[in-house]
Amino acid sequence: MSHTFSLKNVSKTYGDDTLFHDLSIDFKLNEQLGLIGMNGSGKSTLLKLIANKIEPDTGELITKTGLRFIYLSQEDRLNPDQTVEQLLYDSSKDSPFDDRERHKIVQKALGKGGFEDANMRVGNLSGGWKKKLAVTRALCCKPDILLLDEPTNHLDINGILWLEDILKSAQFSFIVVSHDRTFLENVCFNVMEIAKYYPAGYFKIAGQYKKFEKERQKFLIGQQKKQASLSSKMRREDEWLKQGAKARSTKAKYRIEQAQKLRMELYALKDRNKNTATMDIAFHATGRQTKKLLRAYHLKKSINDKELFSDITFELGPKVCLGVVGENGSGKSTFLSILEKKILPDEGKVQWAENLIVIGFHQSRSKLNPKLSLKEALNPGGGDSVNYKGRSIHIVTWAKRFLFMPDQLDMPVKRLSGGEKARITIANIMLSPCDILLLDEPTNDLDILSLEVLEDSIRQFPGAVVIVSHDRFLMDRVCHRILYLDPGSEAKFFKDFNQIMNHRLTLLEKPRKIKKTDRKKTNPPLSFSYKDKYELDHIEEEILKAEDKVQLLSDKIQEPEIMNTPEKMKHYCSMLKQAQEKSHHLYERWECLDTKKTKVNL
Repeated sequence: MSHTFSLKNVSKTYGDDTLFHDLSIDFKLNEQLGLIGMNGSGKSTLLKLIANKIEPDTGELITKTGLRFIYLSQEDRLNPDQTVEQLLYDSSKDSPFDDRERHKIVQKALGKGGFEDANMRVGNLSGGWKKKLAVTRALCCKPDILLLDEPTNHLDINGILWLEDILKSAQFSFIVVSHDRTFLENVCFNVMEIAKYYPAGYFKIAGQYKKFEKERQKFLIGQQKKQASLSSKMRREDEWLKQGAKARSTKAKYRIEQAQKLRMELYALKDRNKNTATMDIAFHATGRQTKKLLRAYHLKKSINDKELFSDITFELGPKVCLGVVGENGSGKSTFLSILEKKILPDEGKVQWAENLIVIGFHQSRSKLNPKLSLKEALNPGGGDSVNYKGRSIHIVTWAKRFLFMPDQLDMPVKRLSGGEKARITIANIMLSPCDILLLDEPTNDLDILSLEVLEDSIRQFPGAVVIVSHDRFLMDRVCHRILYLDPGSEAKFFKDFNQIMNHRLTLLEKPRKIKKTDRKKTNPPLSFSYKDKYELDHIEEEILKAEDKVQLLSDKIQEPEIMNTPEKMKHYCSMLKQAQEKSHHLYERWECLDTKKTKVNL
């Protein structure tokens, strides 16, 4: 398989921090690669190198001529004064397409992105819609290779699924940096981690994320075993050397040289393995034995006359984790605020156990004073030691537990990354014992290794946890139930994300009611617009896709497994009916457009 581009002996250093050294990687044609790594490992820097946004200190990037590299950064740099349509047109002005083709590209992108009002100003969009617009703008540039840096940031579950659909059907290669493991599993067929604990500086496999996770674990365990084996062998060689062996014979000289090589190899292994350190999280519970910590009855809340949720009833006890998920604006953070006693519900009530201690983790990290030093932020009580579970721990040891080095302690909080601020917040929560933890998007900015530690700490916490997150991988691992908030339907509890996805599919399959409107007696002048022509030119392709889906579903319901399972049979019959209705609608629309064209041309 031919290569689209290669990195040869690339190195990059910022100050005293070497991100990678002599990195050499080949990227193949049509590669769909997930790129992961710890915070600060150089993922974003690597994307910028590939996109030619920055230059390496040493080495080179070798690419095929004529390739269009499009880079989508974490921060969405969009002109707030432009309309959505203007921004998309401007983004494609340097493309090799004429005005007519650009018009088709932009109009199709508006539809695919779900932008119903193309004249809306960018500055009026929410964070999630700005991210969708940034992705849509990148697609308008018709990339050969799309480089995406944390594209799921600011996207709700609907936005993440939208992006998954785009990348699953992509006709271009892409490299995506993400800590969303389910997203990586669904869209990437190759996964690579860059880290200093690998001999080549990276570890790459052909396969999806779950396979990568197993292969990575196998490799790192093997590397630890190799260190133990070399250490044992080195002890024997040191004992021999202590006997005063001299290089008087060729054999002795050779053994001394081999011992030195063994020592260097062992040092290198130890240096790599020490970089596998992760955060040490252990939330502190009060130890109370109350079986029912919190009860909520028929909770309802509206904001600005918009109902967020209603009739929510549940109970929390020790070792119970409740997940909360929904699109942006569905009331997730409002729901947590009610449980945290910050606001009252419009209807219903919450009963807390006597003297219950509730601590919240807020996604904005707004409680961190940017003027404080890291040392002051990690130890709100002041001094050189923190009190954790009745034990005094020196601030340097405490900082290392959250992957901070001693020379960082005087650094102001405002200079820290999002991931580092999240680690401070987790450290502060650990200092205070509580009965219920409320975690609002705790996975934002954390790398995958930190997420794995967070998962374990939630599972081991003796109290109750309520967690808001779009991280499907984490939620399925830690939650006993998940509350799904959808503005278009009633709030419901589910066992896992798979049930939520099936529920969403059921909602989408419900036929929409078409309101009857009185038609005016005087019909407007008949015209056949450019938009009509574009739709007519492409509708046959849509009809073929719809017919294929009808056939696929017709075959599906004939399978023994489906026929013998009433629930599955009902589900697929519903899907078939919807597909048939869509096909019928497309035929009617095709006839309407064709008739309209004929009449206009008469």
